[in-house]
Amino acid sequence: MLMPKRQKYRKVQRGRMRGAAYRGSTIVFGEIGLKSLEPGEITARQIEAARVAITRKVKRGGKLWIRIFPDRPFTKKPAETRMGKGKGNPEGYVSRIKPGKILFEIAGIDETLAKEALQNAAFKLPLKTKIVTLSE
Repeated sequence: MLMPKRQKYRKVQRGRMRGAAYRGSTIVFGEIGLKSLEPGEITARQIEAARVAITRKVKRGGKLWIRIFPDRPFTKKPAETRMGKGKGNPEGYVSRIKPGKILFEIAGIDETLAKEALQNAAFKLPLKTKIVTLSE
């Protein structure tokens, strides 16, 4: 599971997400990629599930780049706990995604297989995505 080695603060405030991604919005490493169409958060478990789905489909072929990293801790309060009494304990890590961000890139396999693999990965993610190629 992806997680930071160390961090400056144990808990972070939620804040809000505005605007589109201007960094990480073009394909740099591979030939075909999966691009986010809406803002949201993707957990480390969801990233891992998508990675497994892609690698199962391509069967040790090609190269995969994961362009996102879960660096923000999210907290949860225990079940059946009354309101108040402070913020919950860190439960896992998420990556904040803006529209236009490239999530995964693949190179070294034929385009139809790559599109199928990325489609399988998209089913594992909580955001609307689209498959983009280097020419787009």
